[in-house]
Amino acid sequence: MTLHLDDLRVRRLGECRYDSPFAEMLSTRQTSPHYVAEGDRVLLEDTVSMLSGHSLPPGRVPSFEAAGPRRKIYFDPADVTAGIVTCGGLCPGLNNVIRGIVQELAVHYKVKQILGFRNGLQGLTAAHRDDTVELTPERVRDIHNAGGTILGSSRGGQDADEMVDSLVMRGVDILFVIGGDGGMHAATFLSRAIRGRGLDIAVIGVPKTIDNDLPFTDQSFGFQSAFARATDFISSVSVEAAASPNGVGIVKLMGRHSGFIASYAALAANAADIVLIPEIPFALGGDDGLLAHVERLVRSKGFVVIVLAEGAGQDLFEKHGPAPVQRSRNRRLGQRQTRKHRGAAQRVHHGPPDCGRPCPGDALHRPELRDPQHRRQRL
Repeated sequence: MTLHLDDLRVRRLGECRYDSPFAEMLSTRQTSPHYVAEGDRVLLEDTVSMLSGHSLPPGRVPSFEAAGPRRKIYFDPADVTAGIVTCGGLCPGLNNVIRGIVQELAVHYKVKQILGFRNGLQGLTAAHRDDTVELTPERVRDIHNAGGTILGSSRGGQDADEMVDSLVMRGVDILFVIGGDGGMHAATFLSRAIRGRGLDIAVIGVPKTIDNDLPFTDQSFGFQSAFARATDFISSVSVEAAASPNGVGIVKLMGRHSGFIASYAALAANAADIVLIPEIPFALGGDDGLLAHVERLVRSKGFVVIVLAEGAGQDLFEKHGPAPVQRSRNRRLGQRQTRKHRGAAQRVHHGPPDCGRPCPGDALHRPELRDPQHRRQRL
């Protein structure tokens, strides 16, 4: 896909007329950010050869708007009501994002009211619009220590006009939508409905993807936690597979369109024999196929550990036609089960559900840990 400068512009509501509250904080040294000039942009393509291929003037080269505080802002913070909603599947770091938004709005921008809409975009429907949480720095102070999201989540299907009605009735000026593909699609539809009515409401999308499949970023939030936990799964399943005659250990991980979690976790654990990811197709049958390779490994070393991203091998299901679309706007992934391959596999272990069994014994089973002075926190 070819991107042009106009594709990368951030839509604005109008002229920014209010001084940023950062000015006073900088003068009293309460904070130390640096303002970003309105004209600052980050190049999409950062090599000389790629830039020379455009033959465009510098002002028309594809580039992103630089992130950071501006000297002038559109809304008067004293009159702003902000809203936050989390959508779709859970992801490590959701509470961290909620906490960061609330602290930034309340501490740096002096926003007085921040509403948390419960249970995803369902919280913006007429039946649930009044069931909100008042978010303050005190309320979110320790939420980063908990998993999930304190606001709850759900998947889409809500009417955009009904959600706009809710925003108007609750007096929301800025809405932060934290979500994945479905959540970002919903934020886009919501923004269009707002523009159609000529309303001054800003919609800000915070992309959520545990799979790290977000272009133009180093890492998406939650990815580090995900592959770190997956590393433990792989190590545990490896122990189980090695302890079984002709054992085949299988660890299925997140990764609908990308294999970052599977690849990083396999490298970190250093226990996987085969890693299957969506980006690289493979065959099941034949001398060079997956099943034959699994059998050779089992016969040579006694067991095999396979790590696969959930979207791996989806091309094998194309003959069955397109898969149905789920409420999240993602297509349902195909699944295939091979019960037996020429007698090679005697036992199959699926992770992560079984990963807890081979962990070191806790205080109940290890005498040296029964003494409270030597007791360690269980992992």
